Amino acid sequence: MLKRIGIIGVGEIGRALVAGLCDGVEKPPQVFLSPRGAGTAAELAARHPDVRVCADNQEVADRAEVLVIAVRRRDRHEALAGLRVADGTTVINVMAGVTTEELRRILDTGAALVRAIPLPAVRERRSVTVVHPSHPVADALFDELGGALPVSDEAAFDVFSALTGTLTAHYAYLATLTTWAADHGIASADADRYVRGLFRGVGRTLSDDTRSLRQLAADHETPGGNNERVRTTWFGPANAEALGSTLDGLLADLRQPGPDVRRRPGPRARPGPAEA
Repeated sequence: MLKRIGIIGVGEIGRALVAGLCDGVEKPPQVFLSPRGAGTAAELAARHPDVRVCADNQEVADRAEVLVIAVRRRDRHEALAGLRVADGTTVINVMAGVTTEELRRILDTGAALVRAIPLPAVRERRSVTVVHPSHPVADALFDELGGALPVSDEAAFDVFSALTGTLTAHYAYLATLTTWAADHGIASADADRYVRGLFRGVGRTLSDDTRSLRQLAADHETPGGNNERVRTTWFGPANAEALGSTLDGLLADLRQPGPDVRRRPGPRARPGPAEA
């Protein structure tokens, strides 16, 4: 069982990880947070007795047996500059578009590096998390949070990463439905309540993995009915192709080296063992 987990970058994903690891857990791990996102980190430490805000990122790295790096891609050099990570640490990289090769250059460490795509639903311990490569420590961590889905290579990992870029479009789609209803005289609160209920039911249906997604769509459609009409007239071949093209462009960007890829000048001594 993991006992000491460090998180550098306490945004939405960092917050969700802490909730999944600690909420309602009889014996949660010790969690060490970076001072980045000070307000959120302080709030989490106040709520959970096993969560501590460290003085700096180096203290997080020194105390953790598993180190999660969850800063934004553009902030990676500022956040990780000079960071010493012991070879015995397992580093979980959740930065979209930052490859294992680049992160190893930045950290200059022999530690195990694993890429992962945790989603906000890890807070309820019901989200499948894509990982590459499969690693017993990372797999065990995400199995506790809803399940680990190891993939064979970074090319496959990037495809899953691109898929996560569709999440807020789904929320915006639902918001557009409520706006349309309000424009036709429905009270905004009523429209919001109905749309949430409508798609909350879809979420439950998705738990039925005995049927493919296309089969689920067919099973919820009556030939010539309302659902078929909207699907075939609005989400027809042209829109499906546009969505595919958008994802292709995103995938290409994810596979490009990030801007300002820096190499550390000269070798340095290996760090000592992680602090207990």
